[in-house]
Amino acid sequence: MHKLIHRSNSRGHSKYSWLDSHHSFSFGNYHDTNRVHFGALRVLNDDIILGGGGFDTHPHDNMEIITIPIYGALKHKDSMGHEQIISENEVQVMSAGTGIFHSEYNASPDEKANFLQIWIYPNIKNINPTYDQKYFKTTDALNQWQYLVSAKENAIESTLNIQQNAFISRIILHKGKEVEYVLKPTSFGSYIFVISGKIQIDSEIYSHRDAIGLANVEKFKIKTLENAFVLNIEVPNLI
Repeated sequence: MHKLIHRSNSRGHSKYSWLDSHHSFSFGNYHDTNRVHFGALRVLNDDIILGGGGFDTHPHDNMEIITIPIYGALKHKDSMGHEQIISENEVQVMSAGTGIFHSEYNASPDEKANFLQIWIYPNIKNINPTYDQKYFKTTDALNQWQYLVSAKENAIESTLNIQQNAFISRIILHKGKEVEYVLKPTSFGSYIFVISGKIQIDSEIYSHRDAIGLANVEKFKIKTLENAFVLNIEVPNLI
């Protein structure tokens, strides 16, 4: 087993008039040669957008882009003709493929919105771009792993699919619970991100916005020291 521990206060940080963003991996003006990617996981940004603010139309290609709102809502528009609102407990996926343009704005003129932006390298380049989003019930995540995203070639029922053999799940844990997660045989590892609360993995304690990457491991256990909300990003290695 190999552990990669990223404490919340060690992340990169960018702040603008309308955006407060923390970067788990190198992004924009933040660059750390030791934090470029975890297997096929390239980006995990924790973004807070002020009311009325947002990202103007910009391009992407050959990247799997997953957006997970924590609170608030985002207004999405893209070159494929989609105009959507993405709210809490919804997940958005885009396979950028040969290229897309899109914009993301806070759907509220005065309330903040917080969302996670995840980029995963695809296993096939230059596919036709695709878009999808879905609402997920929180009751299905209570003290059990709820899959949100899975691979197109190895799809899990009721999930959104991406062009990579990766799996994203969440769990809402009550204090005192202990749960196990078993990785797929083809996976490089899991990047576990604590959205809120406090958990223990092995002898280490992790709290609000801490993360740990576990590589070359078949399974792991989480013990909750207080109510917690945890995201798990399971990815293959880069080829």
